[in-house]
Amino acid sequence: MNENFDLTYKALFRRYYPSLIFYATRLVGEEEAEDVVQDVFVELWKRKDSIEIGEQIQAFLYRAVYTRALNVLKHRNVEDGYCAAMEEINQRRAEFYQPDNNEVIRKIEDRELRKEIHDAINELPDKCKEVFKLSYLHDMKNKEIADILGVSLRTVEAHMYKALKFLRNRLGHLWFILLLFLLE
Repeated sequence: MNENFDLTYKALFRRYYPSLIFYATRLVGEEEAEDVVQDVFVELWKRKDSIEIGEQIQAFLYRAVYTRALNVLKHRNVEDGYCAAMEEINQRRAEFYQPDNNEVIRKIEDRELRKEIHDAINELPDKCKEVFKLSYLHDMKNKEIADILGVSLRTVEAHMYKALKFLRNRLGHLWFILLLFLLE
């Protein structure tokens, strides 16, 4: 077994699994979304010796989930003997979430990214979180924060240092994006 592929596979899973679940849920609903995404990752694992993981992997994963989801919808239509109206709805949904519709994929990715950053901020200790939010979300200077909270400027700076260090470690690959997000 290729150890590099093993590490890359785990990284891909961590990076894309939540977004792909969100995407698959839009296509087939919550009940079957996880099966669809897991099937795609199992297939990727089975083909590890023949597949090249590069820049196109995101597009590949979304296309694979889309194709697998369409098969689930077709099977559902046959199995349930869906009426023409339901088939039409499924068809429209499939067209809207077609993976080449980059706007939809971007919105899904942006939503996931914002959630991950928001979750990380909420994991901060209470005082750090309060100082961080006042600084970055309310655009306050350290001196103003110190006055509002009734603490020294040095305490505010210590909380900011601790918060930024925690977020840099917690967000890893997203750290640069968080900085851009905060500087907007």
